[in-house]
Amino acid sequence: MEPSTPPPQHLPLTAEWCVTTDRCISLEVARTPEQQRLGMMQRPALPPLRGMWFPFERPIRLRFWMHNTLAPLDMVFLRKNRVIHIEARVPVCPALPCPSYGPVQLGDGVIELGAGEAERLGISKEQTVRIGPIQ
Repeated sequence: MEPSTPPPQHLPLTAEWCVTTDRCISLEVARTPEQQRLGMMQRPALPPLRGMWFPFERPIRLRFWMHNTLAPLDMVFLRKNRVIHIEARVPVCPALPCPSYGPVQLGDGVIELGAGEAERLGISKEQTVRIGPIQ
């Protein structure tokens, strides 16, 4: 790790998205600007049915990058509880400059999953998303 690279953050699993009646993704929730900035940096690959949710209070232009991220990710972009865009198998970016990813339209949330997980779970554009507390 570079000396200026922050340590990985591990947030508690406090939310879930049940994509089917028997398959729920447990989510860490990155609520604060600092939690959102750190995201999945320096973290190993996510296991199946695990992710990180980045909720925003109002729709904004969402742009995410993979600097200091150790494993490829799927990024599922949301607006009003619907999937508006999916960036699948986004590669890591070990050195600057790094590309950023996101939809043209405004969004109010992003869920990061391990690479290939969105396809494995059948997540698709326009799908309804209901995220709630872990039961």
